[in-house]
Amino acid sequence: MDNILGFLILCGIAFSSAALPQEDILNNFQRVKQLRHLGFEFADFFQNVTLSDISLADPRLPTEEDMLCLRDLTLFSSALGNGQMWALKMIDAWGSIPSGLLTGNMYDLGNYDECLNINKDIIEGVSIQGKYCFLETAPSAILAKIYKIRTATCFPASCSAAHMNLFVTTVMQRVLGFSIPSTTMGISDDSCQTSESEPWDALTIFTVVLLSLMGALVAVFTLYDYFLCKNQNQLPAIVKAFSARANSRALFRVVGSNSNPNVIDCLHGIRCLTLFWVIFCHEYSLKLLSPNLNLTHIVPWAELPYTSFVLHGHFSVDSFFFLGGLLVSLLSLRSMDKTKGKLPILKMYLHRLIRIFPILAVAILVYTKLMTVVADGPLLRSGYSGKADCEAGWYWTLLFVNNYTNAKCLGHSWYLSVDMQLYIISPILLIAVFKWGKKAAAAIFVLIILLSGCLFATMMVNNLSMLLKSTTTDAMQKLYYPTHVHATPWLIGFIFGYFLHVTRGKKFQLSWLSVGLGWILCLALIFTSIFALYPNAKWTAAPLSTLAESFYYTLTRVGWPLALCWVVFACMQGYGGLANSFLSSPLWQPLSRLSYSIFIWHLFIVEINARNFRTNSYFSDYRVILQWWSDIGISALVSYLLYLIIEAPLGGLDIFLRPQIKPIDVKNPDFHSDQTQQGQIYDNASSEMEGAGTTYPKQTE
Repeated sequence: MDNILGFLILCGIAFSSAALPQEDILNNFQRVKQLRHLGFEFADFFQNVTLSDISLADPRLPTEEDMLCLRDLTLFSSALGNGQMWALKMIDAWGSIPSGLLTGNMYDLGNYDECLNINKDIIEGVSIQGKYCFLETAPSAILAKIYKIRTATCFPASCSAAHMNLFVTTVMQRVLGFSIPSTTMGISDDSCQTSESEPWDALTIFTVVLLSLMGALVAVFTLYDYFLCKNQNQLPAIVKAFSARANSRALFRVVGSNSNPNVIDCLHGIRCLTLFWVIFCHEYSLKLLSPNLNLTHIVPWAELPYTSFVLHGHFSVDSFFFLGGLLVSLLSLRSMDKTKGKLPILKMYLHRLIRIFPILAVAILVYTKLMTVVADGPLLRSGYSGKADCEAGWYWTLLFVNNYTNAKCLGHSWYLSVDMQLYIISPILLIAVFKWGKKAAAAIFVLIILLSGCLFATMMVNNLSMLLKSTTTDAMQKLYYPTHVHATPWLIGFIFGYFLHVTRGKKFQLSWLSVGLGWILCLALIFTSIFALYPNAKWTAAPLSTLAESFYYTLTRVGWPLALCWVVFACMQGYGGLANSFLSSPLWQPLSRLSYSIFIWHLFIVEINARNFRTNSYFSDYRVILQWWSDIGISALVSYLLYLIIEAPLGGLDIFLRPQIKPIDVKNPDFHSDQTQQGQIYDNASSEMEGAGTTYPKQTE
């Protein structure tokens, strides 16, 4: 969001330049044109380079680095004069001042691979390698933090950024006729890359060893399962946990709709569609990290009706919270009925940690340590974009409180923190509704009203806005990340789960008029939530009052989960029609079970694909949707592999926490004994994204 605001400010600066006198504009453009072929300017400069040209500003004797750089530049100059291919490639790899500056293009990436592939043996013991760096410049020192033009350069690897900046200063002064302050133009060592990869640190080695070891264990137990276990219904627990064959069978099992009365089939489809929506929104946000030719097109794009699906993608998160509250309530109350109100709270917490903590910890390692191992490119030099936050506060993420900190290691992990905090307090609510029934449900309803009032008051007192053109970082911290903000959809899902529990097996006879009005109201709530603010999205539109926006965000936090309540209720009662046919399709089941893993890993894939460009990209809805489908497929494949070697084996170890269960009838694999139902409360179905099942947890073999 901060990047979006920065770019929009730049757009305003670009548009405001139209107010300058025409003569000044033409003169500025003329100066820019003179910088189009920087590589040739530097090549000409290298023809007459001397030791004094590369000496540092302070008076001192030349260092060994100075001498090495001078030697390589002398060899480069000679090779360039002789027309040797490697020297020509070093100049050819340079970028230029980007075309399309007024449409938001800030990059000329040159030829990254051409530069890094230069490795010329001159004489015995002397070789020259290419070093790819960005020359960064800003219109002024004030804009240097938010607006930088970056063009590729290619130098001998022996030359440091300090040497290069001396060349930059000299050449620019020659071309432009005046010197440029170092605060607005220069090369930093952080932007430089060579073909020699950096040595792995201890954590990188540990991550690779851990994944390799887990992969080896899975391979061993899979082979044991395949060759030595004849009866798949009597697999040892450890084999069932680590065998890729057993876990794949459970993952890809497709059960016909309505084959089990304890299953709400439509939740599979709702979960998967919501996951697609989350990835869809992240696709657009991370597209800003790409070298777009037309970034200022975001300004008119933000006014399109279609954009509302991206700008109001936070409702997808509310959908997951609704599902989480629903599943916690429904599964737990069913189990408490069978155990006469007993709730094994410590085992619930322990089970949840076993299911969530390992994959989250491994994800932090993979994101921060392996992004540059598995991918490279001009924009991937620094690795994962949230690496600094992970290094500063990775422990807040593993403690599930990072939604209240600025160090949000893994940008999407704040959701897990909120969900975990709500799960921690769930036993209080479960015991209350089990003992006091409707009275406790009424108290939860009052709590929902109080939380809604708190959200409304927060916006009004602090004069906050979530509209793109007026939002701030402070608004995000107070209105998006806190737990109490998202507690409302979770609590509505919880009450709805209680309603389904007390009315289980009951058939509601509704007239066609009631059903029609239900669907009309449901769709009205959905489309109002998404499109109500569309008229105010226009940049020229009158500002929306804080009162009106406060009512919008307060009421939609309630209206959205209520719409989902109707969708689930209608599908369960046979009034879903085409919606039920689509959402309850058995084809959703494998992806639904894999959804937690996809949620964890998809940003790794999305960010790599957004930053591994060798040439400039173009921002358009079609290109983003095309990339979205690609990232979903790759994320699903990567998530499946990591599910087999991380999530399923480590998460499956919780089988030792459960009571012993009777074998499942092979003729009816969806039948669960009472003991199985008792163990189900420990499963990760309480987290709506972990996707093992819908109203029941992971199906056992």
